[in-house]
Amino acid sequence: MTDTILIINGPNLDMLGTRQPEVYGYDTLADVEALCQRVAQDEGVGIDFRQSDSEAEIMKWIKQGRSTTAGLLINPAGFTSTSIAILDSLLIYDRPIIEVHISPLFRRDEWRHLSYPSKAASAKIEGFGIRGYDFAIRKLAEWARG
Repeated sequence: MTDTILIINGPNLDMLGTRQPEVYGYDTLADVEALCQRVAQDEGVGIDFRQSDSEAEIMKWIKQGRSTTAGLLINPAGFTSTSIAILDSLLIYDRPIIEVHISPLFRRDEWRHLSYPSKAASAKIEGFGIRGYDFAIRKLAEWARG
C-alpha cells in the first residue's frame, strides 16, 4: 500500500464553475484539484485525481486502486442515487472510503437523498462546497498514518 489517495469525480463535475453555480458555486474542477494538491502536500500524502462521465471507467479505477492507494475520496455526482455497479466496486475496495458532495443532498430533490455509495463508505461529507474535499483528504491521510 502507498500513501496515495485516489480521488474520483463523477459525471458533469468537469463543468463545475459554469453548471448551476447557485447549487455548486463558481469553483472549477481545476480549483478542486489545486485544493486537493495543497492539502495532500500539507498532509504528506500523494493524490491520484480523476474525473469521468463513464460508470465503467470509475468502476475500473476503484478496483485498480485496491492495491495502489491508501484511501479513496469519491464524489459520485450523478451516479450517487443510480449506480449499484459503483457500489459493488466500492464494496471490493478494502481501504477507507469517504464520499463527498459539494451540495447538501438532504436539501435537494427527494430522489437525490438515496446514496448507494454511502453503503460502502467509511464516512460521508456533504454541503461544505469544495472544502469537503479538504476535510476528506485530511481524514484519509490520518487513517493512512494509522
